[in-house]
Amino acid sequence: MVSVTRAVFGELPSGEGIVEKFQLRSDQLSVDVLSWGCAISALRARDRQGEASDVVLGFADLEGYLQKQPYFGAVVGRVANRIAKGRFTVDGKEYHLPINREPNSLHGGFRGFDKVLWTPQVLSNGIQFSRVSPDGEEGYPGELKVWVTYTLDGGELVINYRAQASQTTPVNLTNHSYFNLAGQGSPDIYDHEVTIAAEAYLPVDETLIPTGVIAPVEGTAFDLRKPVELGKHLQDHHLHGFDHNFCLTGSKEKHFCARVRHAGSGRVLEVYTTQPGVQFYTGNFLDGTLRGKGGAVYPKHSGFCLETQNWPDAVNQPRFPPVLLQPEEEYNHTTWLKFSVA
Repeated sequence: MVSVTRAVFGELPSGEGIVEKFQLRSDQLSVDVLSWGCAISALRARDRQGEASDVVLGFADLEGYLQKQPYFGAVVGRVANRIAKGRFTVDGKEYHLPINREPNSLHGGFRGFDKVLWTPQVLSNGIQFSRVSPDGEEGYPGELKVWVTYTLDGGELVINYRAQASQTTPVNLTNHSYFNLAGQGSPDIYDHEVTIAAEAYLPVDETLIPTGVIAPVEGTAFDLRKPVELGKHLQDHHLHGFDHNFCLTGSKEKHFCARVRHAGSGRVLEVYTTQPGVQFYTGNFLDGTLRGKGGAVYPKHSGFCLETQNWPDAVNQPRFPPVLLQPEEEYNHTTWLKFSVA
């Protein structure tokens, strides 16, 4: 059984509308989702003692989400991740996007899908959000109708993304939740054990754009096919953190992506997806300046993201999986977040 309740979360300044919070509850999980950016603002999962803790970083009030902050819990688009120099060409026409993370365009621009109010529809086991991204929004071609659906089934949160375009446009949607399985507000994720089912990864240049090389993980710091303890692994390989795309199986069916285990609490997160990639990000840009829920501060490496998505800058890289959505097609991808204890 899943219950869905709704409440007012806050009011947008200058009368732009009311932001609502929807709570999805099963016997194993409780998930709060906002109509602002479709953001997951809380996710309570049980430890091996049966104690529930909130395992996502975020804010207790709307003001927190409206300030400059690193996409906590939000759906990002029209195109997640980076587009080199904010430029791409479709059907012979060059498009220029806002450069919101020098020298590239990141996560849809200055006002991406994370910074808009979505229209909610309550379902029996979840919540569906929809919006129409107008032609030219943040420089992208064509009108895009988008639906993001969160459903709960026991210990599993399922996120489905659908989109339809009026003209050819790149589309790449993901959720940017930051997790800490010890409980949000815990100082780091070094004691988390990480596995990612990827034979290859994408090396990047100094601006975090893929070089175009699809590199085997074998014999590198990016070989996470067997579990590694994150802190020790970063230390052993002299890494400042991960912010890389891992290349998953080419199948469009549901496939295993990643598993993260926190030994102290026993919490396990398994990720399955239909997407060809996952951006594993270890919160390298968090710096402790933001005040989160319960007065928590979020220093570097205090949360991790597993952003299931197409590969970064795919619109400019012919060897990468196709990212263009044609008017007669439907974009349809699903990611499953399965919580358990071990």
